[in-house]
Amino acid sequence: MAGKEVSVLVGGRAGDGINSAGAVIAHFLNHLGYVPYLYFDYPSLIRGGHNFGIIRGSEKPIGVHHDAVDFVLALNQETVFRHRARFHEGTVILFNADVVHADGQGVPVKKILLEEKAPAIMGNSAVIGAFAKAAGIPWDTVNAVFSAHMPKGADLNLRVARRAYDQCSTVLTIPPLGDRRLSLITGNEAIGLGMVAGGLSAYVSYPMTPSSSLLHFLAENAERFGITVVHPENEIAVMLMALGLSYGGQRAAVGTSGGGFCLMTEGLSLAGMAEIPVVLVVSQRTGPSTGLPTYSAQSDLHFILNAGQGEFPRFVVAPADAQEAFFWSAVAMNIAWKYQIPAFILADKTLSEGVYGVDPSKIADVRQDGLLSWDGTEPYRRYADTPSGISPLTFPGTKGAVVKVNSYAHDESGITTEDAGTVVQMTDKRVRKAASLSTEMESYKTVLTEGVPGATTAIACWGSTKGVCSEVAEELGLRTIQPVMMSPFPTGQCTKALAGIRRLIVVEENANGQLAALLRLNGIPHDATVLQYDGRPFTPDTLLSRVRKVIV
Repeated sequence: MAGKEVSVLVGGRAGDGINSAGAVIAHFLNHLGYVPYLYFDYPSLIRGGHNFGIIRGSEKPIGVHHDAVDFVLALNQETVFRHRARFHEGTVILFNADVVHADGQGVPVKKILLEEKAPAIMGNSAVIGAFAKAAGIPWDTVNAVFSAHMPKGADLNLRVARRAYDQCSTVLTIPPLGDRRLSLITGNEAIGLGMVAGGLSAYVSYPMTPSSSLLHFLAENAERFGITVVHPENEIAVMLMALGLSYGGQRAAVGTSGGGFCLMTEGLSLAGMAEIPVVLVVSQRTGPSTGLPTYSAQSDLHFILNAGQGEFPRFVVAPADAQEAFFWSAVAMNIAWKYQIPAFILADKTLSEGVYGVDPSKIADVRQDGLLSWDGTEPYRRYADTPSGISPLTFPGTKGAVVKVNSYAHDESGITTEDAGTVVQMTDKRVRKAASLSTEMESYKTVLTEGVPGATTAIACWGSTKGVCSEVAEELGLRTIQPVMMSPFPTGQCTKALAGIRRLIVVEENANGQLAALLRLNGIPHDATVLQYDGRPFTPDTLLSRVRKVIV
């Protein structure tokens, strides 16, 4: 362990309970006062293959894991072989002695399970118990975490864990940092909670990694949140159903990844022309096509910015962590409805499935904004031309109103037209909406900065790379510049944030430098790019060496 830091790797096959084991270890660290972060790595297989999680605890907020680990919990032999490069001279290995041969402390899992009459899936509880003893974690902490987070079969799990705990010895004590307790939450859960805070009424989605867990989370909590959750037959149906719900007055959102969004683009254009509000959660994975279904990327930015035919305003935000995801998801819901436009929450696998330690008291307040509603003056004109470009809303069933929406060029009442002057009028109205949105967003902090204020070299990043870039910038004495809003692009705030910067390095996880291109398009040059596109996120160790090469 280095300073007030600890990293733990747990590995095995799909079906070995790697995710639940990782969550338990994160809660151990949380109880000891550390800020946890979990990264999960797994192939696109239901069973088999190699799954692992890296749980990092730190004294400060983090959003990335390290390459090197202090503890390894090996549920199979492959874990030891595959991750040897992560070991250092002090790495402690705990393993299932029935299937693994390694230097460290072996646990007779089969014997313990047999004697306790426990099912095979509880084998990881034995190895977790061994870890707790090796790390000097008090049994009271183990008992509290198992009871709170594994309530089903907690007593039996605890008996299994206690047997291994008593058989092992303490090797490398993880020192407690205090009694600080944080909420542990995935990025997708934060997005879901943020949308609910912004007034979400209905969520429509077809499962597609890495957005799928958002569907599961909202479905499991639909009654609690007072929302409708629907799983239609495909992504085309998802988009059209969401637009129908929005037309009827329900604040609707959809979730998908790049391949699913491809099928939604015709519906996106319909939303643009018909001015139907909808929120789209697009969580990026490695493409093109099927690509790497369970790995991460930042390669859909320009697709999202330019999807759909014709010209219409859209709102796009790319939060970096769970705390940002909660706030900006609520904002996206409000913006979509206020301006009657599509609003995107652009995530990636690293953010969506990563688990973050969040202090709820530090999350900015969010609200559900009111709408510009029809005042009852007849006749109702769905596309009334206003100075802001925003037309008063009402919904089918409202007395005295016939609510016409139209994918064809139309007049203020929603009647189809091919009149040149009317087409220009309605186009100008939509353009004014975009201008009104840009003006409103100047009151938000849409470009975030960290690091050394007086530094003359900066790293520009977006989305989940913020965590690793912040650590590297701190190590090298640099500044970080993070645009959160990608459309409308905050050129003014970016320019202000870059004041005094003589060298700008853009770091992102794609092959073509998509943020770098967007910066250039808005008149902001850069000096170098550091790109990674193998599906795995940057770590501080790898990014540090690569940035050092380009800052001179």
